[in-house]
Amino acid sequence: MSKNPTSPANGTAAIMTSAALAPLLTVLIWSGNTVVTKAAAGVISPGSISFYRWLLAFLILTPFVGRAAWRNRALIKQYWLKLTILGALGMVVYQSLAYEAARTTSAVNMGVIIALMPLMSTLLAGALAGERLTAASIAGGVISLIGLIYLTSQGHPVALLNGGFHIGDGLMIVAVLSNSLYGVMLKRWAMPLPIWQQLFWQISFSTILLVPVFLMGDISPITSANLPLILYAAIPTSLLAPLCWMIGIRKLGAARTSLLINLLPIVVAALAWAVLGEQLHSYHAIGGALALIGVGIGLRQTKVAKGEEVSGADQAAWETEEV
Repeated sequence: MSKNPTSPANGTAAIMTSAALAPLLTVLIWSGNTVVTKAAAGVISPGSISFYRWLLAFLILTPFVGRAAWRNRALIKQYWLKLTILGALGMVVYQSLAYEAARTTSAVNMGVIIALMPLMSTLLAGALAGERLTAASIAGGVISLIGLIYLTSQGHPVALLNGGFHIGDGLMIVAVLSNSLYGVMLKRWAMPLPIWQQLFWQISFSTILLVPVFLMGDISPITSANLPLILYAAIPTSLLAPLCWMIGIRKLGAARTSLLINLLPIVVAALAWAVLGEQLHSYHAIGGALALIGVGIGLRQTKVAKGEEVSGADQAAWETEEV
């Protein structure tokens, strides 16, 4: 007897696969943004690029979403504080500290610390959002972390300790903790707002919060040298990437979605090989394979308990939402 292609197991696998595509696109965008972040360190101040990127993202989004968002202003009065906190965690604290950290620590250290995000998200999701901690999610996070440490240290993990601890490392730890908390609270604070409007209001409140950061820091003018960095940070990184990340958290949960971040160093290495002609070494293959295995284990769907149905009613809810 042939297998039923529409069985619950196959349906669940299809949902998981389609839901993973959105955060995977985020990872691809963030891979390019790692280059932008490091390049921005000597061209534009952290406060300036943080403010410019979100202000530009707000200006671009307003003609498309502003009117619908304003019609829902009664809901905003109810949820404005939560939207402000989310914007502060994911768009102000995380992004600003990442730019500042890039000035005093290496890209290798930043990559290793970012690899802690899935484990942080898994623990926070269990404690704050009611997501069940499973052996698969924890094991997947640990295996991926080991693989990424091996990859970023070029096969010599002990070498990471030789450079000592920098101020930027501490800033990056706080940034990663902030972004992990963002994903967990986004899942916990489910709001009856279309996803584009949620993004619009988060960006709006984040831009307001960044005004004093911009004014009190070293103000960098927009130049031909930093404009391309601002545009990349503002359009794909500030608009498309957060949207895809929010979709992933809605469909997969904070813990599973954050696991996909571990693909970022692999994508960066592949881009460096394909675009820049950099050589790939055995540590790329070994570390990358471990990271992929960890992601696969962590994303594995647990077996549905006997008599329990997997609902696919919300499979494409985000696809049909009005802006």
